[in-house]
Amino acid sequence: MSLHIRQKKNSSGSVSIQIIDRVDRKYKVVETIACVKNEVDLQIYLDVANKRLENLSQQMYPTLFDENKNEELTFIELGNKDLIPIGDELIYGKLFERLGCSSIDLDFKKLQMFKNLVISRLLYPGSKLYLIDYLEYFKQQSMDKNSIYRFLDTLYEENLKSQIEKCVFDHTYAKMNQTIAFTFYDVTTLYFESESEDDLRRIGFSKEGKLTRPQIQLGLFTTLQGYPLSFEVYEGNKYEGQTLVDILKKFQEKFVLSNKPIVVADRGMLNNNNLAYLENNGYKYILAAKIKNISNDLKEQISNLTFLNDVVTHTVKFNKDIPYTDDNEIKQSININQRLVLSYSTSRAKKDKYNRDKALERFKKKIESSKSITKKDLKLSYYAKYLNIDDHKCDITFNINDKKVDNDAKLDGIKGFITNDFTLTPNEIIEHYNNQYAVEQAFRISKTDLKIRPIYHRLETRIKAHILISFVSYAIFKEFDSKLKENNIKFKFSQKLLRDIIKHMFALRTNGKLVYLKFDEIQQQVYDAIRNS
Repeated sequence: MSLHIRQKKNSSGSVSIQIIDRVDRKYKVVETIACVKNEVDLQIYLDVANKRLENLSQQMYPTLFDENKNEELTFIELGNKDLIPIGDELIYGKLFERLGCSSIDLDFKKLQMFKNLVISRLLYPGSKLYLIDYLEYFKQQSMDKNSIYRFLDTLYEENLKSQIEKCVFDHTYAKMNQTIAFTFYDVTTLYFESESEDDLRRIGFSKEGKLTRPQIQLGLFTTLQGYPLSFEVYEGNKYEGQTLVDILKKFQEKFVLSNKPIVVADRGMLNNNNLAYLENNGYKYILAAKIKNISNDLKEQISNLTFLNDVVTHTVKFNKDIPYTDDNEIKQSININQRLVLSYSTSRAKKDKYNRDKALERFKKKIESSKSITKKDLKLSYYAKYLNIDDHKCDITFNINDKKVDNDAKLDGIKGFITNDFTLTPNEIIEHYNNQYAVEQAFRISKTDLKIRPIYHRLETRIKAHILISFVSYAIFKEFDSKLKENNIKFKFSQKLLRDIIKHMFALRTNGKLVYLKFDEIQQQVYDAIRNS
């Protein structure tokens, strides 16, 4: 951009004297000095325009130095080494301290390594080897990967895990005002890039579709708000329904609560041993029920209920004896009182009907077109229950049992919740179960934002250390997110961009002191949210 004088001839014969500027390849009139009709006035006003041009130039484009003054310039020696990134300690380091993890029983050097691994998981999610990048950028330190692996081999000891879990639990407990009314439990699978199995890494049912990959299972307790409470690592081929009692026992031993929370879990946890343990140990529970797998008597009761709309709920109370196996492998029986709370969804009913119709259509085509169909072909299908199977010595015949189909259709759209709590309303039971998304969200954040999987480690100690680090990183992630929400701070951009913004918070080292560089608006908001809370 540059200012200059223009003489513009008008149609009347006069001349306009203007000061103009060029902006984006277009000329813009900054000021009109005069409109003259003779040569004498033209020269007079051109002189005026030149003086005005000089004044405007100084106002709009001031020079850095006054050329008329003999100023002595002062230089300071600054380089890249003097520009120190501080966002890691200023934001996540502060939250690490608040979590109380600095009090765990590690010497200073190992504690710093643990802290660096946790923060690098937040800023550089992915492989532990990204810690090398983190240390190089933020700490100007070099480290080789073998040092990281040696530390991981010593990190996961039951005593240390308990200390670290207690720090996280105590922080969560304080945030909940010393009251944890509900705990939400779920299990997820985490797969490995390797194809070899061992005692921990086993091929099992994968929730991520990695059917040929070894995996482990992660059981996690969270609060209603998604804050982590406790976790355990299990073999990849273990039935997830067998994990609840184990983690609940360990939870009880580590954290003694004055009032036991209501346990909320999905239908994978609904088995007799779990129900017996919860009942015998004074726990209330809300578990999703497998409506189409319950007793025929209950099915008949439910079939006679009327749901006028999606708001209507029904409750069926019942008493039953359930057999179970105790800790000593002795068969026992317990009598329990339960409520089955029922809700209805029109969209779910349409989906149930669609899935059944599609399955029956496939069965009919297969039965009609193939003479070699066997029971083995059908045993893995949920919808095989609709078939009558006549097993003769020389032949096997199949046909659709229309009565079974009709009975199943009466349960379309109905969802059930089993509970032994008789104080909560049906809507409260349903609402509390629907809050199960809190633990599901914890898994989603851990897998996407913190990139907890795939896992590249081979040794069990390193695998469990990896989960422990990710557990603490998730706790800090939740606290960070909580502080932003408490201060009504919302960002429309991605977590990756937010990480980059934190990475670019700097201080300047000058005369042996650190001086913060001025934060931009977003950095200041984040800093204030963490500092003032």
